[in-house]
Amino acid sequence: MMNSSEPLEGAPLIAPSSTDHPLYDQVVEACRGVYDPEIPVNIYDLGLIYTVDIDGENAVNVTMTLTAPGCPVAGEMPGWVAEAIEPLAGVKQVDVHLVWEPPWGMDMMSDEARLELGFM
Repeated sequence: MMNSSEPLEGAPLIAPSSTDHPLYDQVVEACRGVYDPEIPVNIYDLGLIYTVDIDGENAVNVTMTLTAPGCPVAGEMPGWVAEAIEPLAGVKQVDVHLVWEPPWGMDMMSDEARLELGFM
């Protein structure tokens, strides 16, 4: 693991998720239960959850961002995400990491979120 903030050449800014892990869909559903207080759309459909990485021991690592660094709940949101995921059967532990790179943009929202917010 490199401590450099420079991404590796050609490496994706957003790491792939463990979409084939049996717990993945449940973790995503748990994330869909967490809302940005200022926007009536869940954080998953907003595109704030960048990566859901689940290892062989069922430890869940979530990499997420917020719509803006000055978000009033910046300090609380990772805790809300962890609290949503921890009760799931089989989950060993949850770590939520807040990142600002790449910055969030409206293009990261799902079509459902855009529709809900009147952007479509």
